[in-house]
Amino acid sequence: MSRHPHIGIAGVASVAPSTEKAKHLAQQLQSERGQSTERVGLALVYVVSALSLVGFVWFGLHPDRLAAAPSAAAVYGWMLLWAPRAQILLAFGALALLLTRRTSARWLPAFAAVYLLSLLSELAGTTVGLPFGPYRYTDGLGAKWLGHVPVLIPLSWFFMALPSYAIARWRFPRSAAPRVVAGSLVLLSWDLALDPAMSLVTRYWVWGVNGPYYGMPVFNLVGWYLTGLALMTALCALRADRWIASLPLSWLVAFYGANLLLPIGMSAAAGLSGAVAATTAAMLLCWLLVGRLPTAEARGQ
Repeated sequence: MSRHPHIGIAGVASVAPSTEKAKHLAQQLQSERGQSTERVGLALVYVVSALSLVGFVWFGLHPDRLAAAPSAAAVYGWMLLWAPRAQILLAFGALALLLTRRTSARWLPAFAAVYLLSLLSELAGTTVGLPFGPYRYTDGLGAKWLGHVPVLIPLSWFFMALPSYAIARWRFPRSAAPRVVAGSLVLLSWDLALDPAMSLVTRYWVWGVNGPYYGMPVFNLVGWYLTGLALMTALCALRADRWIASLPLSWLVAFYGANLLLPIGMSAAAGLSGAVAATTAAMLLCWLLVGRLPTAEARGQ
């Protein structure tokens, strides 16, 4: 005989809602913790970009300060060698964390496709000069595929191609062709500041010709856009839209900005006003093409 005969069907029924409520609260807490981790990852990308920019402005543009402090010169030389590699890995890690938490492993085929396609494009560029024009990478970015393309470079193609595609996807949710065209333009805009900062202001790659855009041949922009088209087409063909829909667009836009901060900041500090103006104009064109972000997605919902 039960020691608590007063607990009957009504009592059991009252327990069930409490259990469901506790389960819901636990899920909500787990979600909030995950979102906090995503925000921390994004903040770290901004912090590293900002610190790298401060180091460049303080020491890179004033070699006399390094000459007066040998220890600072050693530290700055170490940072020039390792900071770009750490920044690429950190940015990729922050995005991979977001993707894994939101989509599990569904993003991995898209990553493999973008990595392979961008690697093939870079290998063609560094060997036969197509589609970007003749150039070569220095040793500043570490180990290279076949002695030509740093292993880290296709990672940066992926972590900038994905937010570019997501932005274009918001504007063109049902039309694949405009989405591919617009996404490629968003991706190309990044290079207008990246290339002058990394091949002229610093020397992470070197052009084989003296082009009109801060040493870069205009043909490089064609190559960037064509490569962008290939990457956007691959994302579209792999139906990446299905899992990109679960990603917070506001986070991806901010992530794009975090990776744009350093090259455009370096270009501005070095007096490359044309690069800053070109990047700004391209961003404005993208804004006019894409339009305002929706309120719900802008909150990361």
